[in-house]
Amino acid sequence: MTDIATGTTEAVAAPGDLRRHNGGGPRASTIVAFLLPFFLPFVLFYLVPIAYAVWQSLLVVRRTAGQYGTSYTAFGGVTQYAQVFQNGELWASIGRIALFGIVQVPVMLFVALTMALLLDTPLLKLKAFFRVSAFMPYAVPGVIAAIMWSFLYSPQLSPVVDVLKGIGLQADFLGPGAVLWSAANVSTWLWTGYNMLIMFSALQSIPQELYEAAKIDGASNWAIAWRIKVPIIAPSIILTTVFSIIGTLQLYAEPAVLRQISSNISSTFTPNMLAYAVASGNNYQQAAAISVVIAVITFVLSFGFMRLTAKRAGL
Repeated sequence: MTDIATGTTEAVAAPGDLRRHNGGGPRASTIVAFLLPFFLPFVLFYLVPIAYAVWQSLLVVRRTAGQYGTSYTAFGGVTQYAQVFQNGELWASIGRIALFGIVQVPVMLFVALTMALLLDTPLLKLKAFFRVSAFMPYAVPGVIAAIMWSFLYSPQLSPVVDVLKGIGLQADFLGPGAVLWSAANVSTWLWTGYNMLIMFSALQSIPQELYEAAKIDGASNWAIAWRIKVPIIAPSIILTTVFSIIGTLQLYAEPAVLRQISSNISSTFTPNMLAYAVASGNNYQQAAAISVVIAVITFVLSFGFMRLTAKRAGL
């Protein structure tokens, strides 16, 4: 605006500018409105249960007058954790899961990566059909998948066992030395397509000009796959590895279902099964302590893997 008397010109702020610079008001409320749908469920269904589990793990059950007195809960500090670390069944289940993860996770991710690379090659026909077929097992709930595979593992019902017997092979998929790998097979069948889709999506974002330049330089399809595609989608491979580490330590549905037809799977076969068994005995404080320990181990392993890969990548 120009002042006629003085000849000076002053800038006049638009109403929208005043609203943007008034130190809050509509802008702050808009931000809160957008963030609230995320933070409210995050606090209620994530942070609050974690805090409650940690609090429960610090409590102990005591009785007023001997074994048959009235029970009450009291603050016990790290008493529950001391018992957890002395629990041999917990460490046995962790060792079992560690062996499971060391073998199953690399195999699953290698198969997923191979499938993603095959789907990305221009030589493959019917890509949409194979992509949907590979992803379809992920649409099956874990419990249903375990029941399906239980039928194939059962010595009395399995057509696979009958075929192997017909050619002179005795297969015991539920034996003490094979039942862990039978559960691993179910997990691999379930999650390979999911990991493949993440890697395939990353491959689709690579510019085609890189492939054309590599072909001009004389690179074969094999060289393009392992020297260009794999290094570029390395973040996606790391992401799927972290997800797989977390999922391994949370293993429950597959062995819990197979336990119904196999005596070689105990109620403490995995850490999650142990926590559930302890909670079923009304020892919720001990179960909470086991859950917290499992969560800490999961965080340390996943975060440690991410730090190790970032360090090797120079990040």
